[in-house]
Amino acid sequence: MRNQVLDREEINTNNLNNEYTPRKERKKKKSKFKKFLITLLILFIIGISSFAFLLYGPYPNFREWLITTAMTTMTHQYLATWFYSDDTIQEVLNKNRVAESEETTDPTLTVIVDENKNVEYANEYEKAILEKDPGNDDYKIINIEGKGYSGYLAAIYDPSRIKTVVTKKLGKCGQYLKTMADDNDALLAINGGGFIDPNYNSNGANPLGITFSEGRLITSNVYSGAGGLIGFTNENKLVLGKMSVQEAKDMNVRDAVTFGPFLIVNGKASEVLGNGGWGTAPRTAIGQRKDGIVLFLVIDGRTVKKPGADMNDLIEIMQRYGAYNAANLDGGTSSVMYVDGKIINDPIDSTGAHKTRFISTGFILTKKESSQTNNINGNTNNNAVNTNTTTSNSNINKTNTTNKTTYNSTKNTTQKSNTTNNKYKSTTNKR
Repeated sequence: MRNQVLDREEINTNNLNNEYTPRKERKKKKSKFKKFLITLLILFIIGISSFAFLLYGPYPNFREWLITTAMTTMTHQYLATWFYSDDTIQEVLNKNRVAESEETTDPTLTVIVDENKNVEYANEYEKAILEKDPGNDDYKIINIEGKGYSGYLAAIYDPSRIKTVVTKKLGKCGQYLKTMADDNDALLAINGGGFIDPNYNSNGANPLGITFSEGRLITSNVYSGAGGLIGFTNENKLVLGKMSVQEAKDMNVRDAVTFGPFLIVNGKASEVLGNGGWGTAPRTAIGQRKDGIVLFLVIDGRTVKKPGADMNDLIEIMQRYGAYNAANLDGGTSSVMYVDGKIINDPIDSTGAHKTRFISTGFILTKKESSQTNNINGNTNNNAVNTNTTTSNSNINKTNTTNKTTYNSTKNTTQKSNTTNNKYKSTTNKR
């Protein structure tokens, strides 16, 4: 009997132990989960507090970067408008802007040199421009590297072969730069001016402001944004200016787009206040040296390590390579350089996809044969038309190869001008 009682007690004790163990484990699990939630809550509070400190704290750099970068996009302005009032946004944009020169390009200061022979190079940048690639007298591609950006600079040796191309579907939608370049049998191309985009649909149907192509006036829209007309005369000189159609015709402008801001005019750099008001993004720019060599610049961006360039970066790059006149062109997803049948940079749209978009205009380098067949009269007084005026040239096999020379960009002191010019809230800011 006693043994039976002891057995029963042992069984009961084992049952109690079996019941106790799961309860203990459940308590431990609840305790761990509770600690995890508390830790998560603390991290969340710290994260929110840190973000709020960046947004509204005493240090303005992040706030100004966020506002200027967001407000110059077509689809992400909400990143600024969610957190800041209109007055705050406008105040930041007023403090961060490009104060352009009031001058118009003086084309007499550019003296086009047919060939640079027996030249002593002043520095590595001059050598990069003037030392041509073997077997390629048309252009040279130079890799550009800087803090937070990378891209390509094309040195074009014959400015007479640079033309403006316009979408064939003017007024309806734009075209990819590749399509426009191929239709015109181009050796090389970059995107051009901005386009009117009231609903932010980004279809590139209508170019901003004044557009000329091969001596014909294509558009003459009113424009009051940064920069102005960016084009080439019959004398193959890049001119920049806030000018009317008649003033452009008086200067014998043959090919031109409209955008800005102007970066350098007659050797004088624009003054960049704050971060320039354009934020950091992919960029396209065009310039011309005093010897006539034209510079096409495209900068990639929108990655964590390389977000892109600001206006100061563009000015510094253009100055290093000797630009005497230079202007910013449409940027963001529009920024494309097309060389010998392929896109050589890495355009990224606002969703992070590696692709470009429809645009209205571009600048191309034509082949020698094509250039010789085009007799352009820059003084024509044609009325504005709404059809594509570019001419598709005969198909010629592309034989030029792209040779790339890398030079690391280092910060130089930027020459500043003391003139001021307000800018904001126009379609030129939308990328």
